[in-house]
Amino acid sequence: MLMVNTNFISGKELETIALVKGSTIQAKHVGKDIMSGLKTLVGGELHAYVEMINEARAISTKRMVEEAEKLGADAIINIRYSTSNVMQGAAEILVYGTAVKYK
Repeated sequence: MLMVNTNFISGKELETIALVKGSTIQAKHVGKDIMSGLKTLVGGELHAYVEMINEARAISTKRMVEEAEKLGADAIINIRYSTSNVMQGAAEILVYGTAVKYK
């Protein structure tokens, strides 16, 4: 599945199918959350949270692609990611885009 963050694909004429999306809410183990909290005192990258967000993006993207495939899409254009804090140590990742077919 071709995925782009533009509203076109060079050299392709597109037919819009529908908006597609994928989302997940991820949380880290309380032990890692405590360790990350301590890390904020000294500064630096919070590796446990980077891992959590990357995993959440992958899951959300996979769910969006599965939805587009069910609609018979060839590609997804204009992809956007959104992140929101649900609670301490948990975040929602939402990805959405427009499923299209090649004409």
